[in-house]
Amino acid sequence: MAERAALRCCLGWDFSTQQVKVVAVDTELNVFYEDSVHFDSDLPEFGTQGGVHVHKDGLTVTSPVLMWVQALDIILEKMKASGFDFSQVQALSGAGQQHGSIYWKAGASQVLKNLSPDLPLHQQLQACFSISNCPVWMDSSTTAQCRQLEAAVGGAQALSCLTGSRAYERFTGNQIAKIYQQNPEAYSNMERISLVSSFAASLFLGSYSPIDYSDGSGMNLLQIQDKVWSQACLGACAPHLKEKLGPPAPSCSVVGAISSYHVQRYGFPPGCKVVAFTGDNPASLAGMRLEEGDIAVSLGTSDTLFLWLQEPMPALEGHIFCNPVDAQHYMALLCFKNGSLMREKIRDESASCSWSEFSKALQSTEMGNGGNLGFYFDVMEITPEIIGRHRFNAENHEVSAFPWDVEIRALIEGQFMAKRIHAEGLGYQVMPKTKILATGGASHNRDILQVLADVFSAPVYVIDTANSACVGSAYRAFHGLAGGMDVPFSEVVKLAPNPRLAATPRPRASQVYEAILPRYAKLEQRILSQTWGLPE
Repeated sequence: MAERAALRCCLGWDFSTQQVKVVAVDTELNVFYEDSVHFDSDLPEFGTQGGVHVHKDGLTVTSPVLMWVQALDIILEKMKASGFDFSQVQALSGAGQQHGSIYWKAGASQVLKNLSPDLPLHQQLQACFSISNCPVWMDSSTTAQCRQLEAAVGGAQALSCLTGSRAYERFTGNQIAKIYQQNPEAYSNMERISLVSSFAASLFLGSYSPIDYSDGSGMNLLQIQDKVWSQACLGACAPHLKEKLGPPAPSCSVVGAISSYHVQRYGFPPGCKVVAFTGDNPASLAGMRLEEGDIAVSLGTSDTLFLWLQEPMPALEGHIFCNPVDAQHYMALLCFKNGSLMREKIRDESASCSWSEFSKALQSTEMGNGGNLGFYFDVMEITPEIIGRHRFNAENHEVSAFPWDVEIRALIEGQFMAKRIHAEGLGYQVMPKTKILATGGASHNRDILQVLADVFSAPVYVIDTANSACVGSAYRAFHGLAGGMDVPFSEVVKLAPNPRLAATPRPRASQVYEAILPRYAKLEQRILSQTWGLPE
């Protein structure tokens, strides 16, 4: 490893809920070093579960700030002990779990600037935070603040058009509003508010790093079109908030050189550049190397879509973020709770717990399933907000059951039609050059991927993205080093390993699903109206 570390490289970091990870990527975009610190196993003194504290109300979820700092100390010391040659690191960037926030106490900036290389970071920063346990993305305790914010700007849709999302409990602006309302003394003593991403960048800079456009657009505070803080949103959350946040910065910008602390303690070169850190979801888009018109589908416990958009249409569902590798474009994120667990339930019920039998059903049934459509939501879905199982025959009559093989195809077709419909609702369009990148457990099933290719009328590729946010951060470091906004990201990552083609759309797929998709959308709206007692 030490010999490989002599190569010129960039580092990618990922500050997640459960661990802090690092990868080193050489100039040919080969990953040659990986390491991580798991909070519960490596840092037991913080008393977390999965890196978080769930409070008695069941809604408030926080993480200790010093946990991340000590994890960084541990990884850097492990790298040093292994012989890693820090002097060859040209640049670094990173990612942090989206929406989480850090609150620096007045005077903390002076401590950051005057760190002693003889001591680890966590020992020197203990007194630098106005709040020691900070809210993370799992927190859902700010419903009242969400309603206040939406009311202040003219409603949920108005907020979505402005910031890319309606008000969400985990989003940072609402978390700040709660802290200001419940702990005004701590708020007044805050010198700077960081996201987890910009906080991590600050640890490398030795000064406060700006919040980048992409992660900043997950706060309900940033105007995504103009890329400035919204005065209306800031005013609705807390006073003097603009000063505490600092100006946002382009996601691919170099925000400074690494601090003298890291130069002296670990041997980083003084010219090592720090490229703006971003959120874990935007960094994953970079790690999967999406381009305009592409879509990434993560088929896990929940299913998640990442979309590259040119002209977004913010809605009440999903999220629009500024694109982390192209300042002129956007990315969208859609999450569906009923993912692999729902697929496993139908497998157990209809295919005798066998994925082989499940695949046979997809192979033996025709595209379009004879007009039979199904909606399968054993838990309340996010997009759309529906629960229950609903089956419809070709005449749009609801029925109680399907034959076992029809049931399986109805599930998979329905899951992918819902993804396409809601992606198009945010402005996504399938283009001739569109490719789908699939990851997650279900991406290993070729027959499921064939349905995905058919429904979207686009080829499906598979890619190993176990550390997509971390690798994407290293790619972004190279991008910032190469010139950022002045150089296409695709040019920087052209040497990266290519994804593998897994499925191409079959003949007639486009005609079949173009005819069925409007029916599916209307039936979804019917169920939604019945669920909430609304007119259809």
